[in-house]
Amino acid sequence: QVRLVESGGGLVQPGGSLRLSCAASNLSVRFSNMAWYRQGPGKEREFVARMSSTGTTSYSDSVKGRFTIARDSARNTAYLQMNSLKPDDTGVYYCYGSAYWGQGTQVIVSS
Repeated sequence: QVRLVESGGGLVQPGGSLRLSCAASNLSVRFSNMAWYRQGPGKEREFVARMSSTGTTSYSDSVKGRFTIARDSARNTAYLQMNSLKPDDTGVYYCYGSAYWGQGTQVIVSS
């Protein structure tokens, strides 16, 4: 069965950086459309970033220029590099691939 396991979340100060990882099992990140979503406190889950199987990327306006989605085919892992973090970036971040969801990793941006 497909399994997506996120890691890398934590507490960071505003302006800081984090890199989230999404390790995939029984799913090839190289040949799948991979995405990251997040859900802030009291908010609905929202799209953050996407990378198609051909490598095309797209981002929500709120993270464009600060976040970067990437993948490592050898490690079969997708990543989300998050820079210049803001308190509004706080939430649970979920990896999504081929209709499967990970369990999420918590990101808290606070001083």
